[in-house]
Amino acid sequence: MKKLILYLFIAFSTVGFSQKTLSTLLKKHNTERIPYMTVDMLVENNNTIAILDAREQNEYNVSHLKNAVFVGYNHFNLAKTTKQLTNKQQPIVVYCSLGIRSEDIAEKLKKAGYTDVFNLYGGIFEWKNKGFSVFNLQNKETQKVHAYSKNWGKWLLKGEKIYD
Repeated sequence: MKKLILYLFIAFSTVGFSQKTLSTLLKKHNTERIPYMTVDMLVENNNTIAILDAREQNEYNVSHLKNAVFVGYNHFNLAKTTKQLTNKQQPIVVYCSLGIRSEDIAEKLKKAGYTDVFNLYGGIFEWKNKGFSVFNLQNKETQKVHAYSKNWGKWLLKGEKIYD
């Protein structure tokens, strides 16, 4: 009985720890001036939200959220993006691997006058970890997810990690 209680304690402690650690990681790297949108909130409102992928082209090519528009990070072009997003009141969610790079891009959009901009909490990793589909360049569902690096890839718990 003591072993069972110890096992349950460890199991529940680990679950809480990993979520707390993701929160801590995001607090460490983000200013949180852009509000988060959870994966579940995005799923509920997917039809009305513009979804922007703020990862690099090689990451997007491996997999992305359905209907996501690639905007990139290192070579993000605000002028090009604003031509695609003409309604500055349209809800927009920006994502990357975990939600760190996407905050930077979302801040640029906010400064450009977009009023309803969100950062996807946990990014594509959280999306995949919750069991939602990702798609390749041919718009076919895939299990592959670009995991960015071995260090960041530890946050991807489901799917096939791809590194290049």
